[in-house]
Amino acid sequence: MKKIEFTAMPVSSSVMPIAFDPSLCVGCNRCASVCQVDILLPDAEKGKHPVVMYPGECYYCGSCVMACPVEGAIRLRHPLMNQTKFVEIEGKNV
Repeated sequence: MKKIEFTAMPVSSSVMPIAFDPSLCVGCNRCASVCQVDILLPDAEKGKHPVVMYPGECYYCGSCVMACPVEGAIRLRHPLMNQTKFVEIEGKNV
């Protein structure tokens, strides 16, 4: 059986959808295993948070955040144009 190796370099992007808190992340890589679009790859150094390889491909589904066993270790940051704030219209119940 022939062993195949590959290398990957993170792609630069104007968006950074995922932010890790290195002081909380335990490096379990659950987020990388549940990512629907495979933008996360486990870090080569054990115990480190995954590497965000293709940030522009993120669906912003939040599965990585939900899979994380440590609250606050991973945070999803939606682009500004996706952040909406609904303001109640005074006097109307919509």
